[in-house]
Amino acid sequence: MVKERIRALRDYIKDKGLDGVLVSKEENLHYFSGFTGDDTMLVVSADDAVIVTDFRYVEQAANEAPDYRIAKQEKGLLLRVSEVIKELGLKKIGFEGASLVVDWYEKIKEQVGDGASLNSLELNSLRQIKDQQELQFIRKAVAISDKAFEDIITFIKPGISENQVAARLEGVMRSLGSQRPAFATIVASGKRGSLPHGTATEKLINAGEFVTMDYGAVYEGYHSDITRTICVGHADSKQRDIYDAVLQAQLLGVSLVRPGASGKSVDGEVRKYLYDKGYAEYFGHGLGHSLGLEIHEAPTLSPRSTCEALQPNTLITVEPGIYIPDWGGVRIEDTVLVTDTSNDVLTSSSKELMELTF
Repeated sequence: MVKERIRALRDYIKDKGLDGVLVSKEENLHYFSGFTGDDTMLVVSADDAVIVTDFRYVEQAANEAPDYRIAKQEKGLLLRVSEVIKELGLKKIGFEGASLVVDWYEKIKEQVGDGASLNSLELNSLRQIKDQQELQFIRKAVAISDKAFEDIITFIKPGISENQVAARLEGVMRSLGSQRPAFATIVASGKRGSLPHGTATEKLINAGEFVTMDYGAVYEGYHSDITRTICVGHADSKQRDIYDAVLQAQLLGVSLVRPGASGKSVDGEVRKYLYDKGYAEYFGHGLGHSLGLEIHEAPTLSPRSTCEALQPNTLITVEPGIYIPDWGGVRIEDTVLVTDTSNDVLTSSSKELMELTF
């Protein structure tokens, strides 16, 4: 897999008119080499691939990144990277402008000298279409988060705190193989449900409240993302109406995910549905995003999406929500794989309104 990724990276920099690239972003470093440590950079040219690291990671790099030649640094990472660039005779070097801090850019530029140019580019787009190994890891991460949902609906009851719910979700996922939470776990109950990113607090959950849980697992570096909203007790008529509006919007969004669909069009049709239902002002975020080595990746589903056509083996979340201040909110989210002809919903947890009774 890594050899194919290096080949794609070399083709990419060749198309950009560059003779080498410096990879510094952690996720891209992992993707193009297999290395999982930090304080490391890659220098890749048309005929060489070098991983620059220090004593702590030399053995690890040899095991995890066998396709790379190791350049051990002892006097500073940036100095050694600059030495490698000069050793390889690189003159037009790409770097990740969105991740390399200005101070590091200036130091490398000074050390490589006036004979070389540094050119900003982005590499994230090379990770949009997932290979089979990546899909295997993501399916596992999704399965872990589904299992956590099966458990949490047996745990939630009036009187426990949002923090207890978050801790339970994270603990179960960890026991099932998750390396860490995919992000700060969101548990928003009652009126706090109007906060799209309402991370868990000490608030106690009360009977009759909605509880929105947005969380994910990380397996072999790859993320999952799921949101479910449940009712603690019996839902009233307003809760049922709003939940059904979100559920129908979510099902509509999933049905629209297919090869060739644009990010704006999928988002737009779901947004129109909620507008027609009278909830347009209460849905203020994008409909979805991709994920992988990062929890938020391109392409996206939103009014500002630059995705002209979804591609097979791309992942996308579909997560409409309604958030009403001083009342609460509902969000439902699945992770969806774009297939050759349609889509495959990876998330298996039930989306029907769940009323927990005691």
